[in-house]
Amino acid sequence: MMITWREILFFLILFGANLIQAITGFAGTLLAMPPSMQLLGVDEAKSVLAVLDQLSCLLIVLTGFKHINWKEFGKMAVLMVLGMFAGMKIFEAFPIQQLLTLYGIMILCIAFWKLFGQRLVKKRTLPKTSDFEQIEKKSYLRSAGMLCVILAAGVIHGMFVSGGALLVIYASSVLKKKEEFRATMAMLWVTIGCYITGTQIQAGYFSTQVVFLCLAGLIPLFAGIWAGTKLVKRIRQETFLKLTYVLLIVSGVLAIV
Repeated sequence: MMITWREILFFLILFGANLIQAITGFAGTLLAMPPSMQLLGVDEAKSVLAVLDQLSCLLIVLTGFKHINWKEFGKMAVLMVLGMFAGMKIFEAFPIQQLLTLYGIMILCIAFWKLFGQRLVKKRTLPKTSDFEQIEKKSYLRSAGMLCVILAAGVIHGMFVSGGALLVIYASSVLKKKEEFRATMAMLWVTIGCYITGTQIQAGYFSTQVVFLCLAGLIPLFAGIWAGTKLVKRIRQETFLKLTYVLLIVSGVLAIV
């Protein structure tokens, strides 16, 4: 089978995305999806990236299994699955480009808030100890808001198989250690990815071309994971968090253009 220039570009994107995936534990498909849809088509890109993302995350899980936070994994998995059902229905009902544009704008807002907005909040004066009731109310509202964020991430994942941009808002607030973050997020993507791939097989998306891309894509996938695993050991925690938020900005721009 002759490899086209579109497929070569796709394999290069796949390498870079999995290098990043090995470092962050979440951003591979998020970065690869927008250009891959333009190169391969929407259904083909979703099918191939879903399978390869599961393999990529599975390797992270196998090497970091002991670091998985099972309590947070269970919470995220249940809410993500609920959101995914809604996301699949929305994807069928609205034009793809409109959904991508809104998604990209949302990601950019989130990324800039994480990079700059939180610093402004920290500069405010802390409340007095007598304001305990007000603090408790804010804490409750924040918890409820975070649960909504997980549901929204499920909706996005149901549409574009890339809900990590939203889920990282919640995950980065509860999974403080780099190893815990990577392993728990990877385990989540492996679990819900099995369901997504099953529905795609039933829908008839796995043509001969898609199977070929999945098999050929193993080479850039493993190469990217190997390179990313080497780099992750040299990145400090602060740098890791900044890289995560910068990747969100890149993802937002790719989704809009």
